Amino acid sequence: MTLTQGLRVRLAADLRVAGTVTVAGDPAEEPVAVAGGLLIGAGAEGVVERVDAPEEARPDPEAAEYERLVSLLDAFGAQMPPASRERAEERVRALEPAWTAYRDRRPVVTARVRLDGGLVLDRVREDVLTAV
Repeated sequence: MTLTQGLRVRLAADLRVAGTVTVAGDPAEEPVAVAGGLLIGAGAEGVVERVDAPEEARPDPEAAEYERLVSLLDAFGAQMPPASRERAEERVRALEPAWTAYRDRRPVVTARVRLDGGLVLDRVREDVLTAV
């Protein structure tokens, strides 16, 4: 999924905000925890306000072919003749190492998301968001 400003998204995983939750305005030298943590459940929806995408490395031809074939199988796999689908699935399995290598070196895209309840999440990785 490509994140864009204004896109409605849903959290695909539960999120836990780590650190000490304090009352705004308390003196910084004496923070007193008022809550143990903040959890945001999967399924919470909101709108992307900003996308922070570092300069992305171009995929090598094998990784691009993997993306193309997976997209093709997702969209039309059920309608393909069995022999064609099997060949495409075999090719996807063969290209998977190239895709994994590309994914591991690919920069992480993050976003600022305003949830419907008013909570704002900043620097949320794209892999925990799904389009609504």
